[in-house]
Amino acid sequence: MISQTAEYALRAITHMALNPNKAQTSHDIAHATLVPPPYLSKVLQLLGRSGLIMAQRGLHGGFTLLKSPRDISVFEVIQAVDPLQRITTCPLGIKSHGANLCPLHKRLDNAMEVLERSFRETTIAEILSEPTNSHPLCPLPPPKAGASVK
Repeated sequence: MISQTAEYALRAITHMALNPNKAQTSHDIAHATLVPPPYLSKVLQLLGRSGLIMAQRGLHGGFTLLKSPRDISVFEVIQAVDPLQRITTCPLGIKSHGANLCPLHKRLDNAMEVLERSFRETTIAEILSEPTNSHPLCPLPPPKAGASVK
């Protein structure tokens, strides 16, 4: 349905939205979201270019959201890293079809339209406000043998 890159971006944004006013390092985000650090760096760059997050250098630096979680839609996050593809012309390149999609491609595009609408209407704040027993959003790995739990 969505790419791994989009999934990772949603995890990162949602994690940052848990403490929207606190700068978080890429290491902290990677650990909390179980996203491989090198991949997360790429995702954070894309999110920064899109204007969803900001990087702060220095002693108390890290990444912060530039908008309230109430003002960030799932669609915006996905579009920032791996845009959804709508079908506007025949994907097979059949010239006689052009923008007049065949029934198969029209239905596929209609499904994408429904998905896009749902993503546009869902904010990160709504996701975080849903009652759940699964916080944090990603399970933390079990402690290593012999390690003490704080």
